[in-house]
Amino acid sequence: MSLRLSLAQLNLLVGDITGNANRVIQAARHARDKQHADAVIFPELTLTGYPPEDLLLRPELMRRVEAALLQIGAATAGIDVILGYPKMQGGQMFNAAGVIRDGGIVAEYHKQQLPNYSVFDEKRYFKAGSEPCLFEIKGLPIGLTICEDIWERAPAAQAAAAGARLLLNLNASPYHSGKAPEREELLQQRARENGLPIIYVNLIGGQDELVFDGGSFAVDAQGKLIQRSLFFSEDQPLLEISTEGAIKPGKIEASPSEEAAIYSALVLGVRDYITKNGFKGAVLGLSGGIDSALTLAIAVDALGADQVEAVMMPSRYTADMSNEDAIEEAELLGVQYRSIPIEPAFTAFQEMLAEEFAGLPKDVTEENIQARCRGILLMAISNKKGKILLTTGNKSEMSVGYSTLYGDMAGGFAPIRDLPKTLVYRLAEYRNRLSPVIPRRVIERPPSAELSPDQKDSDSLPPYDILDAILLRYVEQDQSVEQIIAEGYDEATVQRVARLVDRNEYKRRQAPPGIKITRRAFGRDRRYPLTSGF
Repeated sequence: MSLRLSLAQLNLLVGDITGNANRVIQAARHARDKQHADAVIFPELTLTGYPPEDLLLRPELMRRVEAALLQIGAATAGIDVILGYPKMQGGQMFNAAGVIRDGGIVAEYHKQQLPNYSVFDEKRYFKAGSEPCLFEIKGLPIGLTICEDIWERAPAAQAAAAGARLLLNLNASPYHSGKAPEREELLQQRARENGLPIIYVNLIGGQDELVFDGGSFAVDAQGKLIQRSLFFSEDQPLLEISTEGAIKPGKIEASPSEEAAIYSALVLGVRDYITKNGFKGAVLGLSGGIDSALTLAIAVDALGADQVEAVMMPSRYTADMSNEDAIEEAELLGVQYRSIPIEPAFTAFQEMLAEEFAGLPKDVTEENIQARCRGILLMAISNKKGKILLTTGNKSEMSVGYSTLYGDMAGGFAPIRDLPKTLVYRLAEYRNRLSPVIPRRVIERPPSAELSPDQKDSDSLPPYDILDAILLRYVEQDQSVEQIIAEGYDEATVQRVARLVDRNEYKRRQAPPGIKITRRAFGRDRRYPLTSGF
């Protein structure tokens, strides 16, 4: 006799406890009635979604969670439901996983390892558990752990010592480039250490800056990968397990390439941010440059061409090729587009400020006015049509402040804000391999903000391959200026880049949220004071 477990890799909405409970019931009934499963397993904090943040501090949330657990228990007779939820006990809140059987909770585990680094701040909300949890299905002793628990040795070893023959690990593990293979290697190590098969079920979906990539999987007691779910998509595979705990090999879905994974994360993150927040679509400024070209492709792939609008806003400095390339991409992608020249607004602002600026030379101020003219136009369209304005700045520019507050930074969501410029080019090439939508000239021409005659990014910044290499070390790896120079980078360039990063924290704090792609993104992942003498 075998044990049949269904893995429900779902896309949930943070705070929508009633809706999430209904998704649980739907998936549980599918597992029971269609897959003939004995149990169905859901991700970490299924009922609240992840991360619920300060929603956890609202007393009403816990009342809704308790009501949802009763609702699930009443609606899922005939199958065990294993899911995550917050639990208030003895005046303390725990990150819990419970087993619902015949209407009640028959076993419950409290997460022991509470991550408090990077994007995580679970110690703000939860008290750590200390005890293993064991329950049986068809006589097989099964242990429970939650997400971070598996990254440390103790919880899995504790479950094994208590007699577990199979370990279920419930997760809300956010994506960054390279994360999936790290998880699989770690689980393989834990399985070998304890001689214990492990099933890892992960959340999928976008939540503000975070994307959860799914990729739920199972390893046998020797650490061999024997099943893997889809990435960046909901999935509900079935696993068969012997009464001794051996998992029958199942389908191993393909692991995407690095570019494919990053692009999928961006598409999923944009789609979920816009649809979960109820926007009617998206609008963006299409300049004929690489950043807006990639952002438009992502938006169309996320929402469909009929939900995306592109606006060209040429100035006296805009090259004809920029207009031509922008129109070509808009037509290739099938989006609605129009051109609104900014010259009348720019001229009006110059006339209004003529007396104030009398006797002062032209400088970056006039460049910024052009960017702010465009920001006003785009925000007006966004307000009038209920479409969110997508900004098009990348991580390289955000790092060093090569952007204009209330200009090209104006908007509601920033899809590529965590993409270094060199990665923007890689993703443009990747997207064109799927189907050619970004004109070749956009990829090959030198990048320019086109805010002054014959302007190029290289007039103000080091070459992007050098800039991105320095930023990787300074921003993501926390290397000192001295360490970076010791690796062979020009001293003056490194010092200048570091100064620009430090002095532009105030700009980044006012930037719209964007999708985390790298190991360390600006925002909740890297929190620096605006005022600092460090």
